[in-house]
Amino acid sequence: MHTKEEKLSAFASLLDTMDALREKCPWNAAQTMETIRPMTEEEVYELSDAILKGDRPGTAKEIGDLLYHLVFYARIAQEEGSFDIADCLHKVVDKMVFRHPHVFGPEAGKPTSAKEIADTWELVKAKEKDGNKTVLGGIPDAMPAILKALSMQEKARGCGFDWEQPADVWDKVREELGEAHEACLEADPRHMEEEFGDLLFAVINAARLYGVDPEAALSGSCSKFRRRFNYLEENTLKRGRKLTEMTLAEMDAIWDEGKAKGL
Repeated sequence: MHTKEEKLSAFASLLDTMDALREKCPWNAAQTMETIRPMTEEEVYELSDAILKGDRPGTAKEIGDLLYHLVFYARIAQEEGSFDIADCLHKVVDKMVFRHPHVFGPEAGKPTSAKEIADTWELVKAKEKDGNKTVLGGIPDAMPAILKALSMQEKARGCGFDWEQPADVWDKVREELGEAHEACLEADPRHMEEEFGDLLFAVINAARLYGVDPEAALSGSCSKFRRRFNYLEENTLKRGRKLTEMTLAEMDAIWDEGKAKGL
């Protein structure tokens, strides 16, 4: 592993590279925060994908790509006279120091469990100067729905608003399932959408309470479906058939073959 001095030198090299690209590369010089933003979202998903796959070399690469984007934003802001990368670093350091009094404050050295920190996290954040004025105020509207639901639930938990025991959530899941079923019987599209949303929110809550990442869980199910459906499609073609020509029972039989093979 690298020394602190080597890490600082590497970061300085990234800043020098950004300066050169911004000044000498027409494409980099033409970019704005708005044009980079969609690419940054893609980089975040690529980083997440590498982490979920346990790909450490890939994770290192994607962290570097994301760091490049963050330095890019700071460089653009520097040119505007708004702020520079040092301002960003100072802000996050100040925030982390404030949020961790058990490490940096008068409580430093006092025995504290991870659970105690998590249980009071949102209350500590609420005391920040220039912080969010409400517990849920910092959650972006554009955040993907699963992540948004999980973030809201975690922030509520940080204020003590949570189920006392994980098992307590199942009554709520069953309640929302019944209401979604009733809405479908009514055939009211707007009511169905509302109740399915409530059901999904409750299921995400249950996953959180049992320590399951709902995004990773759903991603795994999607990958499993892809493998099994690909097997179904490939074996249908091998038999000289098309999926559109087969009955559901015939497709189910091939699907079960793939399932039995551990796909």
